[in-house]
Amino acid sequence: MKKFITTPLKLGKLTAGTLMGTLLLVSSCKNFTELNPLASLSETTAFTSTNSIELVANGVYQAAAVGLYNGAAGRGYPFGSAAIQQGEMRGEDMVNLQAFYDITYRATYTTTSANNVNMWEQLYALINQTNVLIDGVKRAGTGGVLTPTAALQYEAEGRFLRALSHHELLLHFCRPYADGNGSKPGVPYRENPINSIPSVQQGIALGRGTVAETYAKILADLDFAETNLPASRAAVATSISRATSGAAIALKTRIKLHMQDWAGVISEGAKLGTAATSGTFTSPIGSYKLEASPDVPFTSYSNNAESVFSVANSALSNGGTNGALPGMFGPTSLGGRDLVATSPNLYNAPFWVTGDTRRTLLQIKQSTGSYPFYFNYKYRQYTTRADWAPVLRYAEVLLNVAEAYARQGTNANQGFLLLNAVRNRSVPTAERFTAAPADLVQAILNERRIEFTGEGRRWGDIHRLSLDTKYSTNGIPTKVEVSQVKATSYDLTTRPMITGIVAAIPYNDYRFLWPIPTSEVSTNPTLAQQQNPGY
Repeated sequence: MKKFITTPLKLGKLTAGTLMGTLLLVSSCKNFTELNPLASLSETTAFTSTNSIELVANGVYQAAAVGLYNGAAGRGYPFGSAAIQQGEMRGEDMVNLQAFYDITYRATYTTTSANNVNMWEQLYALINQTNVLIDGVKRAGTGGVLTPTAALQYEAEGRFLRALSHHELLLHFCRPYADGNGSKPGVPYRENPINSIPSVQQGIALGRGTVAETYAKILADLDFAETNLPASRAAVATSISRATSGAAIALKTRIKLHMQDWAGVISEGAKLGTAATSGTFTSPIGSYKLEASPDVPFTSYSNNAESVFSVANSALSNGGTNGALPGMFGPTSLGGRDLVATSPNLYNAPFWVTGDTRRTLLQIKQSTGSYPFYFNYKYRQYTTRADWAPVLRYAEVLLNVAEAYARQGTNANQGFLLLNAVRNRSVPTAERFTAAPADLVQAILNERRIEFTGEGRRWGDIHRLSLDTKYSTNGIPTKVEVSQVKATSYDLTTRPMITGIVAAIPYNDYRFLWPIPTSEVSTNPTLAQQQNPGY
């Protein structure tokens, strides 16, 4: 079985079933590089020159952005718009308007439903591509094609993306670390390329292990990436769209937050400048800082100081009509598809103050058509579809560390300073906190819902907080049905709250997790015996 993306650079050898997605797909597109693309490149020749190796690496990033949908056109899996939409639709802060993500929104997924199946398949396809890259550059380094430093840097890029991908799998297919201190089933951590019959058999023998074991491997990959990646690159755009040491550290603050390793979050964040006591934060690595206006990371997505790592798109390479960010999030009046709107319950939430500039800069009201609602306005390149998908921003690093300080309790004031740094750039002076709220953790969690809406982060917070004795949603929250929403539902004077009729799903319900796809278990006897219960 062979499947190739119709892009200039192609690599691939036989694998079985979806033992990590079909066969290896590594592709490149000229928008990621000024190198002339190659018409075709076999795996045996891909690592014989520095130019071809750069094309392979660029192709791995393109696969992260666009992926495949049911083996055909790209649709924003696994780190483009589809992934972001999945993170939103599993939560309650947006309203599903049409059929596109209805299965995810209502948790009616099965072992064959497209959205969850494609996330599994495309994440593992990307992991396989990172493993081929890692294996190839090691050989290129040994053979003198690359310098030892360059070989380690390429390997570190692969390991960063491999860690990011495995964590995304944990969020959807596994119980959180808090459940049994990581003792529940994890996901197979693929560290070798699947590109031959023997490697397929080796891959099949690899079981899920535990969540804790998966996290340990994620952190090992990120430690390697931090050590061997540059702090920045020649251009700001590539410093954002290619992995850097700062991106590896920022991702570790997220990982350790999910592990409830508060001290670890604080320690990693300090490398990026979060220990400053002035209330103004700038990272000594990568020079990250908050932009003065919260819309800058989205209006200048390839040239800003706040974006730590984003997945690049362009007019030539994006998820297309069915998978580009502005089409997925935007209203039809601007060129979008009316698929999801901001929930009135988030828009009217008492913790989102009236004068917050994120209401006017990053939300937009549609006044025509069947859905006169508020829509997310972070992605607005409706013609070119060139918006980059945000993965890590400095704002997240600050809020990750803020929560860790608040949870640890030994220096809550530092957590308050970090919260204010993010909140105060958007909130009028009269509505800023003059003293730490009585429940600082809740204030930080509220801020996350506002700051990261439309970036797919909501599900990650629901997942990691699911067993929290104070801040849990107790599973998948009740959601608002589109038929309940009117133009008048968005009202900052009366702030009405709608009692949703899309039923909540308790944490102990099997639907809290996605199933391993039939396409995987039908060809993988090991995982067939390790399917999530209930499917």
